[in-house]
Amino acid sequence: DRRFAFGVYLRLIALGFSEHARFVFERHVFVCTGGKTCGSQDSAATFDYLKGAIRDAGLAQEVRINQSGCMGQCGYGPMVVVYPEDVWYAGVDAAGAKRILDEHLLGGTPVEALRYIAPPGEYKKPKES
Repeated sequence: DRRFAFGVYLRLIALGFSEHARFVFERHVFVCTGGKTCGSQDSAATFDYLKGAIRDAGLAQEVRINQSGCMGQCGYGPMVVVYPEDVWYAGVDAAGAKRILDEHLLGGTPVEALRYIAPPGEYKKPKES
């Protein structure tokens, strides 16, 4: 849902991310490292990998990797969002982060196997009892 994605974008701006950042960088990648579940799903390792790999590829001036707070998709993480394409990924582990780097950030083609389309209605995964 584009309205939800735009809402997240507005929240990121409110948290201090510059609105013009999407024009400064070719791509802006957000990795949820906060919230109730992403932090416990090793999202810090996903962030560290992507940040380091982009730096090592010499693309830190073209592709910005940022940590983010909750994206409202609790239980589906670690979540990664790539702008300006507005591509959302779910369950991004180390292997998934490498695929996103190689195929999407370097190759230009989103990784369909990891792509996340929010279901209608409630976006958070129900808690298991």
